[in-house]
Amino acid sequence: MVATFAATPAVSESIRLKNGRVILADSVREVNGRIEYTIGENTYAIPKSSVIKIDTGGSPVVTSKDDLPSAPPKEELVIRNHEELDSRLIVSGKVDTEFLTAIEKEGNPDRAAYALILAAVHERSNGSMDQALRYLERAKNLLPESGIVLTHYASVLLQMGRPREAAPAAERAVRLSPGMASAFTALGYADYQLNKSKEAILALKKSLELQPDSSVEQMLAKIEREIAAEGQFSEETSSHFKMHYEGGQAAPQLRSQILRTLEQHFDDLSRDLNYTPHESIQVVLYNDKQYFDVTQAPTWSGAVNDGKLRMPISGITSMTQELSRILKHELTHSFTNLITKGRCPTWFNEGVAQIEEPKSAAQQGRRLASLYTTQHDIPLNQLEASFSHFSVPEAALAYAQSLISVEYIRDTYGMSDIAIILKRLGEGQSTESALRSTIHSGYGQLQQELTAYLKRTYGD
Repeated sequence: MVATFAATPAVSESIRLKNGRVILADSVREVNGRIEYTIGENTYAIPKSSVIKIDTGGSPVVTSKDDLPSAPPKEELVIRNHEELDSRLIVSGKVDTEFLTAIEKEGNPDRAAYALILAAVHERSNGSMDQALRYLERAKNLLPESGIVLTHYASVLLQMGRPREAAPAAERAVRLSPGMASAFTALGYADYQLNKSKEAILALKKSLELQPDSSVEQMLAKIEREIAAEGQFSEETSSHFKMHYEGGQAAPQLRSQILRTLEQHFDDLSRDLNYTPHESIQVVLYNDKQYFDVTQAPTWSGAVNDGKLRMPISGITSMTQELSRILKHELTHSFTNLITKGRCPTWFNEGVAQIEEPKSAAQQGRRLASLYTTQHDIPLNQLEASFSHFSVPEAALAYAQSLISVEYIRDTYGMSDIAIILKRLGEGQSTESALRSTIHSGYGQLQQELTAYLKRTYGD
């Protein structure tokens, strides 16, 4: 089983454009009269003539590809002499709220909206999505006809798992700023999350017409693969699930058993994690070929949760204990992703999913004890990103360490603390901070505690 979530890069350089826009990037360089910059794994280029200056250093900011519009809209925010905002608004890694309030009181809506966007980008980068949304709501009140503000607003709502609210904002953004690629990107992502795949394709194609973007291309290709595989699928629903399937691959009895089992697991997880999702959870059943064609998942994966619970069911005719475990594992990812707003580190995500199956690390205890005492384990802070690139042996070790780590936290501090850690991650705390504020152990101390526990419990 593998859960995939979008990673967001740390940004340490900014490009100031003549049109007033600021691009936050991981790295910037000049190549043949053009400025190339990277955000995450993607590289973009703009004419050097459009750049005022490039700033390096400063406090890192986490951003994603649509934190700032990827192309200027027809109606720009008209900002003059705004350079001091960047240096004065964010002080010691925090928004200077007094300075921000003073700007709002100046009576210049363009300048105030620009400052509020910068504040929202900063809060979003630190995972404070609720605060980012509040800043953008204030910006929206100042400039209700701004495609830039609406695109930011829709993007934050999408990251918060609120596509029904994001879609109208994105739709209005594309009407107001039909030349802004990122507005169409936000609309495409919202439509996709609302299962409007054909509309999503149209929006993403329009985005790419306006500005090439490899991540948008990848999303478009993924949706097109889904439509090709799922064009003739049927739908069946229950209280909390919408299940899509190909009739020949899923007999009525099996479909009924799957939905009934998922509802039982839903109740268990709601109790364990102190959270109840409000939107229906999407489930898609494939044959083996469809599954790997659509998901592009590693061959060792038994299911994928990328916002939808996707799994192959070739050869399965009725509910089994193993199928039930897989369903609960993947459903746990839906819960943890919603609770943390996509900010859950993979080791914690996979650890929680495994203890919910339920699974125990006891059978691997001696091996883990040996690895930890000889310092051949993988540090947990190196297991925050996806496991999908791992080989089979590497993935097995990553899952085993995830399981023993979360199992130790549960057995030592209680399941309630697991739920609190997830909640604090969703509130924007870093993994280290969420651990320290809940179990009073950061990565280093947790590593020491685990080593001592394993040696004591499973060592010779």
